[in-house]
Amino acid sequence: MSCGEPHETDCSEILDHLYEFLDREMPDSDCVKFEHHFEECSPCLEKYGLEQAVKKLVKRCCGHDDVPGDLRDKVMGRIELIRSGQAVPEQDVTASPATPRES
Repeated sequence: MSCGEPHETDCSEILDHLYEFLDREMPDSDCVKFEHHFEECSPCLEKYGLEQAVKKLVKRCCGHDDVPGDLRDKVMGRIELIRSGQAVPEQDVTASPATPRES
């Protein structure tokens, strides 16, 4: 997505790191860059607003459920693989194989 206009920070960079911005997991200087970009780029601002609304809805609907520790570890492991550029297996390599059904 891009509005077609040149920006100091490219739209693809903004969208690639949108959740880090939403979760405030980036330095303040980067947050300022994002805020400046949103002021001049309505498609990215719209995407930000949509993702922010989804995040609030999920928190309201599912925010009280405890996440099992092993699930959190698997998700964080997968995120680290993606961030490092490694191939991510399509099937969970930590899952136990399915047991065949008896007829």
